[in-house]
Amino acid sequence: MVKLRVLGVGAGYFSQFQVAGWRNIPEVECVGIVNRDTAKAQALAARFGIARFFGDLDIALEETRPDLVDLITPPPTHRAFIARIVAHGIPVICQKPFGQSYAEAVAITEVAERAGVPLIIHENYRWDPAWREAKRLVAAGTLGHLHSVSFRLRPGDGQGPRAYLDRQPGFQSMPRFLVNETAIHWIDTYRYLFGDIAAVYARLRRINPVIAGEDAGYVVFEFASGATGLFDGNRLNDHVASNPRRTMGEGWIEGSSGVLRLDGEARLWWKPHQQPEEEHVYDRGPADTFGGGACEWLQRHVVAHLITGAPLENTAREYLAALRVQEAVYRSAQEGCRIEMSGFDPLRVGPNPAAAAPV
Repeated sequence: MVKLRVLGVGAGYFSQFQVAGWRNIPEVECVGIVNRDTAKAQALAARFGIARFFGDLDIALEETRPDLVDLITPPPTHRAFIARIVAHGIPVICQKPFGQSYAEAVAITEVAERAGVPLIIHENYRWDPAWREAKRLVAAGTLGHLHSVSFRLRPGDGQGPRAYLDRQPGFQSMPRFLVNETAIHWIDTYRYLFGDIAAVYARLRRINPVIAGEDAGYVVFEFASGATGLFDGNRLNDHVASNPRRTMGEGWIEGSSGVLRLDGEARLWWKPHQQPEEEHVYDRGPADTFGGGACEWLQRHVVAHLITGAPLENTAREYLAALRVQEAVYRSAQEGCRIEMSGFDPLRVGPNPAAAAPV
C-alpha cells in the first residue's frame, strides 16, 4: 500500500499528541519534522521513530515531497507558512488559534482557496469521543427536542506566578486568552451539536494578574433553533477528576426527553425525564492522550477525505463562522451588550449595529 506522506511542522508541547496520532494511522507515513530549533525537531523525530528532521520549511518540502502538511506552529507563522505550502499544491492542517486576527484568518483562507488546496483547522475538541457520542445520541433523537447545553470549564492549571510556564508558556502573554485559546473549542462544539448561533452575551475578566489576557468568564449563546447555551469558564480552579485536563470540566445537554451529563472521567450519564440517572457506556478512548484521542480522530477524518473524497469538517471557510462568533463574544464583553450575529461584522471598527441594549 502506498502511504500518505505527512510532514509535521512544529515541535512544541502539543505536537506530541498530533505526531502520536499520525503514528497510529496505517495509511500514513510521517516523513519528517520541521522546527527552527533543530534540536527540538530531532528530539521529537527520535521519540516517534521518524527518520528525518529539518530546520527549514522550504528544504523539508523539497526533500520530503509530502502529500499533507500538519502545521503545529504559533499564529504569527501561519500566514507565511501556509502561503508557501499551498503554493506547492499541498493540503494543510493548521493548528488553532488560526492566524493572529479574524481579518488574517480570512486572508489566509482566501490564499488557500485561490490555490484550490484544502485547508483544515485543527479544531480537535469536537472529535473527543464524548462529543461524537453525544452527537450520535442527538441525531438518533434520544434527547428529544434540544433546549440547552452548558459546560463548566475548570482545568485547574492557571493559578500562581508560574501558571502555564512548564507546559505552554506562551499562554501568559496572550492578549486574548480564555476565549481565543480555550472557549473557541466550545464555540465550535456547540455549533456542531446545536447548529447556528444567533446571538451572544459575554462577561470576561482576568483573575490571575501574571497573565496578559482574560482567564475567566461567562458566555451565553442563543441558537437559531431557539435553544440556549452557557460556557462558564475559569482556568484557575479544578473539578472532580483524576486528571482535570482529561475533559477540562463538566457538561450537560438537556432536551425534552432527558439530560446527558459528562463528568470529569469522560463518562456520560443519561437521565431520562423523571427517571433515575444511569451511566451510558461508550468507548471513551485512551486516557493517556489528549481528549481521548481527539487529534487522531480528526487526522483520520482528513486522511479519509484525501483517500476517498469524503466530506470535510472544519475547513478554514467553515471555521470562520466559529471565529466570527468568537469576535462577537469579545465585542459583547467590551461593549457590555448582547450581540446579534445577523448583522455583526467583525471587521467593523467602533460600535456595531448588531449590538442590542445591555442586559
